[in-house]
Amino acid sequence: MKKRSTNIIYGMAVTAKTALAAGSLALLLAACGGENTEVTTNTGAGHTTSPPMETNQTLMPDDLPKALLDGNFKEIYARFNQPLKDAVSEADLEKTGKEFTKGIRTLEKSSSMLLNGYDRRTWVNDSGNKGLVGMFDPDGVITAIQVQELTSTPETDKKLSKHEYALPFEGEWYVFWGGENVLVNYHYELEIQRYAYDFIQAKDHFSYKGDPLKNESYYAFGKEIIAPADGTVVSVVNDIIDNEPVGVMNPNQPTGNIVVIDHGGEYSHLAHLKKGSTTVNPGDKVKKGDVIGLTGNSGNSSEPHLHFQLSDGADLFTARSINVKWENALKPIQGETINSAH
Repeated sequence: MKKRSTNIIYGMAVTAKTALAAGSLALLLAACGGENTEVTTNTGAGHTTSPPMETNQTLMPDDLPKALLDGNFKEIYARFNQPLKDAVSEADLEKTGKEFTKGIRTLEKSSSMLLNGYDRRTWVNDSGNKGLVGMFDPDGVITAIQVQELTSTPETDKKLSKHEYALPFEGEWYVFWGGENVLVNYHYELEIQRYAYDFIQAKDHFSYKGDPLKNESYYAFGKEIIAPADGTVVSVVNDIIDNEPVGVMNPNQPTGNIVVIDHGGEYSHLAHLKKGSTTVNPGDKVKKGDVIGLTGNSGNSSEPHLHFQLSDGADLFTARSINVKWENALKPIQGETINSAH
């Protein structure tokens, strides 16, 4: 979705200060991009696995945080792929790693996402103010590493919506972005999107089957999206084309096709819908579970997915995001598969 100018890696805002480096990244991204952003991504077509390494093979993905805390920088660096080694020296890794780990006792896993041939894991320190991201190829080779200072907004994190909401779809869906820090939810940085979610569908750790450049190859494309609660439709956009080839985005119309529903002072925004698929009009009354459109790839979207958020106003870009009180005490977080049966 719309964001200020930043450097983006996998839809996550980072700066030179917080990023160690980013190598050759090839995870097919399901995220809302933004205006005036630079996105490092790959459509998934033609990505390759790094050749077997002759160096120490004992460092596994889950070993990365302990190795960093123990100062085993040589062992970590040996697991970098060549593009990452070209971007950062072992001395740089050691310097940044020592600065990052000062005062940290533990790094606990925050999320794990195995998707489209790549493995992304995040860890947060015991104080919750520093985070680590590691990207790994299928052989466990490190393709990207990032450290970042984290900020939180506990006053709004704890303040849930006054209404309870159902998931806006049927069946199993995968949480690509969701949670209460920028490592698991890149939306969190901005107040207008802080508690937004990006949902896709995945099977056998892939979000598509067949040609990754075609929308129809994606499991989520064309799936029914439903009203998460009773309400009144306040606005609809239905005429924006779906991006193709997949990976080409439309930052000039960031939300793409969208339905906004007023649930009594709380507004759900269901974005990136398929062109011509919306079934409602402004002023329509909807009940929870009513179909309002189909999943698409319109707007600033890098693959077919649903962007969902609650806000305190109908204009997504001026209203404040609201943390969702989901039915059944659900609390979706990045990397989880969630199931809804209405």
